[in-house]
Amino acid sequence: MLRFIGSFFGAIFTMVTLGLFFVALVVGGVFYMYSRDLPDSASLANYAPKTMSRIYSGEGEIIDEFADERRLFTPIEDIPDLVKDAFISAEDKNFYHHKGYDVTSMAGALRDAIVSRGENTRGASTITQQVMKNFLLGGERTGERKIKEIILASNIEKTLSKDKILELYLNEIFLGQNSYGVTAAAQTYFNKPLTALTAGEVAYLAALPKKPAELHPVRNYQDAVDRRNYVLGQMLENGYIDQATYETAKAEPLKTVQSGDFPAFRSTLPPRSYFTDEIRRQLSGSFGEDQFFAGGLTIRATVDPELQERAAFALRQGLEKYDRGLGVWRASRVTIPEAELGPDAWRNALGKAEVPRDITGWYPAVVLSTEGGVATIGVEGFDGTQEIPADDVTWARKRGADGKLGPKAKAPGDLVSVGDVVLVTRLTADDGSLKRWSLRQVPEIQGAFMAMDVNTGRVIAMQGGFSYQSSVFNRATQAQRQPGSSFKPFVYAAALDSGFTPATIVIDAPIEVNTPEGLWKPKNASNKFYGPSPMRTGIEQSRNLMTVRIAQAIGMETVAKYAELFGVYNPMSPFLANALGAQETTLFKMVAAYAMFANGGERVEPTLVDRVQDRYGRTIYRHDDRKCEDCQLASLDAGDAPAIIADRERVMDPITAYELTSMMQGVIERGTGRGIKLPVPIAGKTGTTNDAKDVWFIGFSSNLVAGCYIGYDQPRSLGSASGGGTCAPVFQTFMEEAVKKYGGTEFKVPPGGYFVKVDRYSGARLPDDATGPNVQAEYFREGQQDTAFAQAVVDGGFAMGSNLPLFSAGETDGAEGFGSAVTTSTGERAVIPKKADFGTLSSGGLY
Repeated sequence: MLRFIGSFFGAIFTMVTLGLFFVALVVGGVFYMYSRDLPDSASLANYAPKTMSRIYSGEGEIIDEFADERRLFTPIEDIPDLVKDAFISAEDKNFYHHKGYDVTSMAGALRDAIVSRGENTRGASTITQQVMKNFLLGGERTGERKIKEIILASNIEKTLSKDKILELYLNEIFLGQNSYGVTAAAQTYFNKPLTALTAGEVAYLAALPKKPAELHPVRNYQDAVDRRNYVLGQMLENGYIDQATYETAKAEPLKTVQSGDFPAFRSTLPPRSYFTDEIRRQLSGSFGEDQFFAGGLTIRATVDPELQERAAFALRQGLEKYDRGLGVWRASRVTIPEAELGPDAWRNALGKAEVPRDITGWYPAVVLSTEGGVATIGVEGFDGTQEIPADDVTWARKRGADGKLGPKAKAPGDLVSVGDVVLVTRLTADDGSLKRWSLRQVPEIQGAFMAMDVNTGRVIAMQGGFSYQSSVFNRATQAQRQPGSSFKPFVYAAALDSGFTPATIVIDAPIEVNTPEGLWKPKNASNKFYGPSPMRTGIEQSRNLMTVRIAQAIGMETVAKYAELFGVYNPMSPFLANALGAQETTLFKMVAAYAMFANGGERVEPTLVDRVQDRYGRTIYRHDDRKCEDCQLASLDAGDAPAIIADRERVMDPITAYELTSMMQGVIERGTGRGIKLPVPIAGKTGTTNDAKDVWFIGFSSNLVAGCYIGYDQPRSLGSASGGGTCAPVFQTFMEEAVKKYGGTEFKVPPGGYFVKVDRYSGARLPDDATGPNVQAEYFREGQQDTAFAQAVVDGGFAMGSNLPLFSAGETDGAEGFGSAVTTSTGERAVIPKKADFGTLSSGGLY
């Protein structure tokens, strides 16, 4: 009997042992099978999560940020204990005690599933397992993934410390609202750093990993509060907070950015601008989009925020002035149904309206009524309602459905209807009190403006259109436009380096050129011609015929070489028409090229970025490569300044640069840019293309260069607009503020030359003691004195013709009629005979 009992229990023991052995064998086999193709968990030791890149101004203020996943990486030592405790309580209270997986939790989850017959299934993944799932495995809910998860979790616990695993988890976890990691989430939901979060706020963040989409603080408020309170209870149970903290936090309402209790972090940043978006475009090309959007780059921009705002204001002012001068009202094409215009409803509807909100001083508004000869409007951000009076709209006419313009408006109702979303601004008196609200519209005409430091290439302001939110196309860098006469300085630069001087006489007379497209007859803007004139006059008065003759004389291949050397074109087609700026380029390239005139002929590369650092703080790009050996010294002798060594390529002879700059100063003093009035010396050039489809002005001081172009995106005539009348005021408005900060001096005179007084009407040499309005001090290269005034008249090889009526109005092209009195080369006054031409003595005697 005893033997039987012994045998029976022996058999049972053997069966159990064998069963356990086979179970262990099967489990081991399964784990071995799944462990063969697993990713290397050791790679997590060097893992760099996707992190947003941020752009900072020179003062260190954040001005924009870009990200695929909005994440701010925070080392574990910088994460407050309260945050760690909340997530451990919510997700894995045994985190610091298990080996990567929690058998007790897994058994409890299995028991709950069995008892509820599958209705109550919950995860039992530890924080370590979640790290494996998020980093190395997919998110599918399968037994295979679970087995792999456990294997990897067990392995990683042998490789990384618990704190490193927790660091990966707290920086990688998705917490809703495109926020990854606890730091970004704290900013998204509460606009606070981690150190400023309360226990209740931390508990809400810790509640989100399970189901962030279902715990929205507004849409799912009660569920969010319940889950937050559950986490608070776990924190109390685990000893991380005391009873008083628990009771206080549980009783608090859930206040978030989404519910309007805190301002959004994004609202504290400037609106995205053409400047920061251009940085995005350029650096994405240089470093790759993955690195830019996920590499955690720290980018120091060259922008001057105050002058960027001034540039936007100046360009908008110029565009709006032209647009309002046309007197045509265009609706925004955005409307709100009348059913949503109730006393409380219109604000919410207006907030959703897609209209630009990045125009300083302009506000979105909706028309609520047009009765009584006024428009009653609701304005975003203002209490109550406002009114647009009748006298605000009398400038405009509305285009009808047939395309014809109606009569001038007499009341706002002639332009707008109830439900129309419009833009408005406050017109104020000198004391700041409100005069009235005024309608505004985004102009159809567009343009661009850019300013940069002539010595470093740092772009301090860039405005690529009227409003970035209205049109993201950056016309400063992307719009290919004809520069017109603003290209002429490159022709004159090539001529000066080819032996010409500012006093060289060039024929201003009609030209005819046979081309495959037919006979080309270039003209001056005035439709007049002026006979033999000094080259200086050609650029000051923007004479097309003189420019073509110069280009023909030196060869268009030479002109093209200069344009390519300065980076205006790549390549330039050597056609004569291109000497007048017929080939398209960008404002960005033109402004950068003018900077080389201003700095004496040294190459500068324009940049929007001073420095780029990677996520670890290492500098991976720096624009300024100048050397400063003295900067390493502890101190310098009194009165000494650090010696900055710049090894830059010379693209232009310094004397040529100075001669050209002097001629371009004449453009400002008495030429096509004479509307510019600033307290520092300015040189520049206007540009107006055929039919005034594009108008330009680019000018510079000794420190800054700035340029503007204005034109329709689909080119068409601007009517009577010109570079000097339309773009130059934009330059003036900007530079009035810019020179206060950057100053300006006389342009530096290079060695190797000498000044000679010249009659600026005839080009003749004058005595050293000559004075008068006709006297111009020209700078000549040493050795030119024997040839400068003995050169033949330049005609470019074109026949000059005979019996051609000659105009001469002294300083400007504003020629009066025949018989007018003009200033001669001797400074005396003479009267042009009524029929002076190349066949009479009188015509030649004027010069």
